[in-house]
Amino acid sequence: MAPKGSQRVVRKIVAENRKARFNYEIIDTYEAGLVLTGTEVKSLRDGKANIAESYASDEHDEIWLINSHLPEYLQANRFNHEPRRRRKLLLSKREINRLRAAINREGMTLVPLKIYFNDKGRAKLELALAKGKKLHDKRETEKERDWNRQKSRLLKSG
Repeated sequence: MAPKGSQRVVRKIVAENRKARFNYEIIDTYEAGLVLTGTEVKSLRDGKANIAESYASDEHDEIWLINSHLPEYLQANRFNHEPRRRRKLLLSKREINRLRAAINREGMTLVPLKIYFNDKGRAKLELALAKGKKLHDKRETEKERDWNRQKSRLLKSG
């Protein structure tokens, strides 16, 4: 057993939304639990999930993950789940109220960044409070990324 001070955070990333950081300016991130069925968890453990086109929505004092795709678990036969069903996110009441206020007043969006398993084996979703980027902001991000890549190549070659 490892000493108490040197606890490592082990995360097995199942799905990642890579375009989110390009299309949105991330303001704040939250960790949310997911309400899943057994076959959905097994499908996630196989590493088959897609959250690229998904988003989170506020409905009836709850936050829901919409349009995420968890494919059916092949060994489950008739007890399988719906691949694109809406999934409830588990957040504290204070976090839900803060997110609702930001969505309604400031016109922000809830974007899922990644689904992973934490050190206890629970499926978690990293949710971002984000603001959409304009076209010129996206170009600026791309220029900066290209410059950093070129700069590292120049430093590496000497």
